[in-house]
Amino acid sequence: MIQRIQTVYLLLTFVVTGVLMFFIPLWTLNTGKAFYFMQDQFYTILLGLSTMLTIVSIISFKKRQNQFVMNRLNIILNLILLGLFVYRSLNLSGETANAVSEKGIGMFLPIVAIVLLVLANKAIKKDEDLVKSVDRLR
Repeated sequence: MIQRIQTVYLLLTFVVTGVLMFFIPLWTLNTGKAFYFMQDQFYTILLGLSTMLTIVSIISFKKRQNQFVMNRLNIILNLILLGLFVYRSLNLSGETANAVSEKGIGMFLPIVAIVLLVLANKAIKKDEDLVKSVDRLR
């Protein structure tokens, strides 16, 4: 449960995707107004799915294989989200009306979430290998 390192990694992933995204803007518009993920419905849905997958993965700590698969899906979802952020920043980087003027640190939070999910998957794999080795001894 909480004493397992993958649960700590998953809790940190929850903080990154579920909490920090509310406080850290993705970018700043030409008008000087900060753009948060909640201002675009598509980003809100993707981040909500990512957060829900993380919560379900934390809750299903007894089923390591399911947890591993959910983390993989979460990694793919965060890669899609990161790709959308990069696409938006590269396409709208000119000084046109309502375009991205300054990129924010919020665009890189999916990278942090991906790294934490990979570390959690490594720890889950290590636990699974340990359980399999003990089963061989019986």
